[in-house]
Amino acid sequence: MSYELERYLNIRSAYGASFGPDGERLSFLLDTTGTSQVWTIADPQEWPQQRTFYDERVTFASWSPERPELIFGMDDGGNERAQLYRLDAETGEIENVTAMPDAKHRWGGWSHDGEQFAFASNRRDEAVFDIYVQDRDATGDAAKLVYEGDGWLSLAGWSPDDSRLLVSQAYSNFDQDLYVLDLETEEIEHLTPHEGDVRYSSASWAPDGDGLYLVTDEGDADTLYLAYMDLEGGELETVTRGEGWNVDGIALDDETGRFVYSRNVEGYTELTVGEFDADEPTEFERFPEPDLPGGVSGGISFDPAADRFALSTTGDTVNTNVFVVDVESGEAKRWTRAPTAGIPPETFDESDLVHVESFDELEVPGFLTLPDGYEAGNTPVVVDIHGGPESQRRPSFSSVKQYFLDRGYAYFEPNVRGSAGYGADYAALDDVEKRMDSVADIEACVEWLQDHPAIDPDRIAAKGGSYGGFMVLAALTEYPHLWAAGIDVVGIANFVTFLENTGDWRRELREAEYGSLEADREFLEDISPINNVERIEAPLFVLHGENDPRVPVGEAEQIADQAAKQGVPVRKLIFEDEGHGFSKLENRIEAYTEIADFLDEHV
Repeated sequence: MSYELERYLNIRSAYGASFGPDGERLSFLLDTTGTSQVWTIADPQEWPQQRTFYDERVTFASWSPERPELIFGMDDGGNERAQLYRLDAETGEIENVTAMPDAKHRWGGWSHDGEQFAFASNRRDEAVFDIYVQDRDATGDAAKLVYEGDGWLSLAGWSPDDSRLLVSQAYSNFDQDLYVLDLETEEIEHLTPHEGDVRYSSASWAPDGDGLYLVTDEGDADTLYLAYMDLEGGELETVTRGEGWNVDGIALDDETGRFVYSRNVEGYTELTVGEFDADEPTEFERFPEPDLPGGVSGGISFDPAADRFALSTTGDTVNTNVFVVDVESGEAKRWTRAPTAGIPPETFDESDLVHVESFDELEVPGFLTLPDGYEAGNTPVVVDIHGGPESQRRPSFSSVKQYFLDRGYAYFEPNVRGSAGYGADYAALDDVEKRMDSVADIEACVEWLQDHPAIDPDRIAAKGGSYGGFMVLAALTEYPHLWAAGIDVVGIANFVTFLENTGDWRRELREAEYGSLEADREFLEDISPINNVERIEAPLFVLHGENDPRVPVGEAEQIADQAAKQGVPVRKLIFEDEGHGFSKLENRIEAYTEIADFLDEHV
């Protein structure tokens, strides 16, 4: 039995869990209403209570450690200028505690006594982030500016005694620094002076406040490993290495030393649960690994006693739900029951991990999913390319993918060179002048698909969002003979206009990946699909959000207009109330209905 697109798009996700101060209630985000809102629950799989009722999506929620109240974040129409709101869990009263709609606010956590919270914001200068501390019952400009930044700053939490904040500065996805900010003196200490690109991320305070746990590739490691830093000496000690794979991050309870760290193995999550030795910070007791469905997990939150932790888990055939795990036994209980819209989960199709040899013999990993009952040699395929570019397609649930599988399409999701998850060397293989090598990987993947016994070589469509949208446009211009259709969602058409018009706060980060307007303008023009638009042969569908602060909507308008002038069949769809992607259910239904019609017509 087949199901309509709207049914698939009504499959729900529950994630972003946070334990309340009583250790009994759990908050989480659930998109039952069409956008993610805050819900709470007190027992496994009971009927949850909805706490927010907005048309806009809530991006996170965090309980106070001491009071029945939460802080949550929400922007307006996808503009990413998030405001922070305080929700009284007893009365239901909600107050905007930042109330500066022109600025971005990035959550930095509650103090341990629940009297204050911290955040980073670009209120003073749109291009940089400063650090603020605010009393829990204050609003707006009552926040105290405690440090003026000069770049992309974020916060990694309060010290155990609430006297210091851990600050991270990012120069690119592969180069960061860590600092400790003393809140009394407002002096900041640089912990990680280094040369070249070094990652220092997922930093957490040790229980005694004298050290940090973090993941890093310091010492020219290709993959991230878990390390301990003694703050007095500044030296790093290795806790554990990922055995050829990234240790993605660590969640640590800074009272007990209990922790969960994750390893990313070919896109699948492997969790380690343990407790650090108070006297030997690199030694730990290991607890049983929880048995969770799906294969991809994250978003860990400990309860107040650190006896349990909540997390979300997902997989190809498993929509996202929240589980609670007993630390010592590893027993996992499902707490939420995000519905599958009446579609039997056993009808969902699972992907196979494959590897494709590219033009230079590099092995490119990807996930291929075939529909049930496919006809050999007659199966159309959607090649869905992730954004980032330093991101990774993992075998997590996608209602859109399952819908197309139900319609008889195969689905291929490559992790071309430049993707995260396979080491720093792999991620650097597409930097600046090597950008088009990643597009050549797409050619190799399509040629591999053309030889696959299930696939119709004349019915291959490219689809991608954000940087993946650029990859679609580049694939259509570089290898026009391969494609039956292309779908560009919030994609980059012109690197020069993209970098000129993207948000001031992110231009430096993007230039670190793509090349700079000052030094690389000619190269950026050469590889921009808009300047090769005459090569496009396949029908093109361009979708975008009017309020997109990352990839401005002008990118969509220029490629759609220029391709149409070349005689290419072009469809364009712009949503006035969306940003970098489509968060509202009615818009997702409209977008993917038109995408399905477009593919049915041309593929």
